[in-house]
Amino acid sequence: MKYTNIDFNNKTILITGAAGFIGSNLCFYFQQNYPNASIIAFDCFRSNDKFSNGNPKSFGHYENLLGFKGIVISGDINDKQALQNLEKNYSFDYIFHQAAISDTTVLEQYIMIKTNVNAYEDLLKIAIKHKANMIYASSAATYGNSSKFEVGYESPNNAYGFSKVMMDNITYEYLKKDLDIQIVGLKYFNVYGPREFHKGKTSSMVIQFAHQILRGEIPRLFERSDEILRDFIYIEDVIQANIKACTPKKSGVFNVGTSKPKSFEDIVNILQELLKTPKKKEYIKNPYIGSYQFFTQANIETTKKYLDYEPRYSLEEGIKEYLPQIKESLKTK
Repeated sequence: MKYTNIDFNNKTILITGAAGFIGSNLCFYFQQNYPNASIIAFDCFRSNDKFSNGNPKSFGHYENLLGFKGIVISGDINDKQALQNLEKNYSFDYIFHQAAISDTTVLEQYIMIKTNVNAYEDLLKIAIKHKANMIYASSAATYGNSSKFEVGYESPNNAYGFSKVMMDNITYEYLKKDLDIQIVGLKYFNVYGPREFHKGKTSSMVIQFAHQILRGEIPRLFERSDEILRDFIYIEDVIQANIKACTPKKSGVFNVGTSKPKSFEDIVNILQELLKTPKKKEYIKNPYIGSYQFFTQANIETTKKYLDYEPRYSLEEGIKEYLPQIKESLKTK
């Protein structure tokens, strides 16, 4: 489905983090809808390198790009020479910056800030030189335990959330200048959907609970899961927001969610209903108290106003559409 009247054919589009979850979905959106667009997929692909928490340093995986026909470049956004090569060899019309350390449990603050904050500004300078609109991934993690999920009420409780606040601050500073481009930051809430499989332990609870149930296990939830409410958003609505951010009525930072929070308990109930399995659950202690958001609800009024964004998928609808891919992914696990 096309979400805009813009014709991206014969445009050059850079997608960073292109072998990751959201980046790969963007690659295929453009490939399927605009076959004559030139898509540059830039990613720091998976290696054996891990952070101190044991998780991979990159979630980018070639399998997310199977069937992709554009140009694939393996590179690190922290590599100044790699960015210079991009600036020199291409003339971009749009930049979708999805690359980041998105694991909220990463403790290496130095690399978190370098990757998420400093590299973003380097890419933004390229966008300005090329007069390319910049659309980048911010996060609901910027809000932490804030009482309001509106821009201006950020209160991050981990290094990842802090890094995204700093990205947004850079955006605000650049928007004070007389620029020839639009800059839009999108604060994603809890995204789920196809091509998230390679995120492993950081993938959505939708796929994690589904795999437990499909393996015949009793799904394991944190205690008081019915009180843990999150704004879960299906990947198709995230793609919609990115595309509509190409021609915003106003540059800025906007929430991308549904504004209708649901509990982890709701996810399990929906899965068990769709899969017609026994409605049993097991409860365990939550080890992340203190660095964990127990409630998120996106205020999307400005997103609707300036991006013409309207979420199309309820949690039930998103999970139902996602289930075939979840079942398929379990075969490769």
